[in-house]
Amino acid sequence: MSIDDTAHRTAPSEPPFAEADLPWNHPLARGLSRLGRRLKQGDRNRPWILDAAVTAVVALMFCVPDLVHGGDGDGDRRGFDLQLTHLPWPGTVALQAGLVLPLLWRRRRPSLAFAVIAGVFCLQLALGVWLRADIALLIALYSLVLHGELRRLPVACAVIAGALGLTAVRLSSEVHVLDALFFLFSTITAAVALGLAVRIRRAQLAVLRDRAARLEIERDQRSKLAAAAERTRVAREMHDIVGHNLSVIITLADGGAYATDHSPERGKQALLLIGDTGRQALGELRRMLGVLREQTQTPAAPQLSPQPGIADIDALCARIRAAGPHVVYRTGGELDTLDRGVQLTVYRIVQEALTNALKHAGHDTRVELAVSVKDTRLHIDVHDTGRGGGTVRPGPPQEEGHGLAGMRERAALYNGTVTAGPAPGGGWTVRATLDLTPLAGTDVTPPAATGGAL
Repeated sequence: MSIDDTAHRTAPSEPPFAEADLPWNHPLARGLSRLGRRLKQGDRNRPWILDAAVTAVVALMFCVPDLVHGGDGDGDRRGFDLQLTHLPWPGTVALQAGLVLPLLWRRRRPSLAFAVIAGVFCLQLALGVWLRADIALLIALYSLVLHGELRRLPVACAVIAGALGLTAVRLSSEVHVLDALFFLFSTITAAVALGLAVRIRRAQLAVLRDRAARLEIERDQRSKLAAAAERTRVAREMHDIVGHNLSVIITLADGGAYATDHSPERGKQALLLIGDTGRQALGELRRMLGVLREQTQTPAAPQLSPQPGIADIDALCARIRAAGPHVVYRTGGELDTLDRGVQLTVYRIVQEALTNALKHAGHDTRVELAVSVKDTRLHIDVHDTGRGGGTVRPGPPQEEGHGLAGMRERAALYNGTVTAGPAPGGGWTVRATLDLTPLAGTDVTPPAATGGAL
């Protein structure tokens, strides 16, 4: 082993970067963030407090010094040979009020506040007066950019540029005109740039908040739609399982009760078939409800058996025959190679059709069932002879129940159709056609066909 390898292996690993080390997670940053949120909330509730505070600060910082030192000459301007007018304090207070007081409505009426301040500034410039409160003009320009209509910004910039241009010419005896223009126009640019930056940032935050709200609404809507679809699917499966098995159990119970008086062995046989059917129904319900539980399956728990497929149709027909009807089942084509989702769909359609035949046509009917595959189409034909072997079965009510609607929904997963109605020679016919052509990029396998459960 080389020295470099030894040093590399023995060198202490760098500590992982802690999230608490991020600048915005610093206690001071979090405290300032909380303070900022509180100030924003207070400003939304009482906006006049912030406007009054800004006006008071400007007055204290820029108006009071002029009132204190304005009467004893131009001590602050030694070295300048400017011919400035010194107004008495009432005139100075009047000009300062005209410059500062409009800041009270700089956010509600930014254009009006800027117009008043610009007018007072031009009057002050015409009188040859120099005041520190002129800073209010830049504040008004910033407020106009941030809160006003941007279409008025060029006019405002032209007005303030003209006023400051005259100021630069007036200062030409002490400062070069270009230097004065550079300084003054830099202040204008800074005020406009700051207002635009804050305005754009607020607009971006508003868009992000709106997008987050819309995404949250869409998420809730998707959750509701998914829940509704799940409820519909569970209701359809419950109808298929419970409806079919209960129909068989009821028919066997009626037949067993009749046969008990004449042939006790037939009654015992009916009771055994009722037990087998009930156990099968219980197993199917257990499989379906197992995926609805929130607890994960423990290793010791019994494994769920797969959902029924085409191979289970023989057992389904045997249960129907045990209830009385004579069922003839024929198949055609390669059925065992079909997808599990297709097989479950075929099984449920056949189960619903045989259950309806048992309920409406009685135990003396004859049912002919055919399931075949030809090219990319799967055909299901279920025909019963009706009561008495040839009577026409009455049609379904105008409002279809879950049975026929469920068959059509299952067939629609595979671009299929289901038709049901009286047969010309009597009885009832159900025909279903499924398209087995795979859809590119689409998984049409129903949830009930995956994972060994619904």
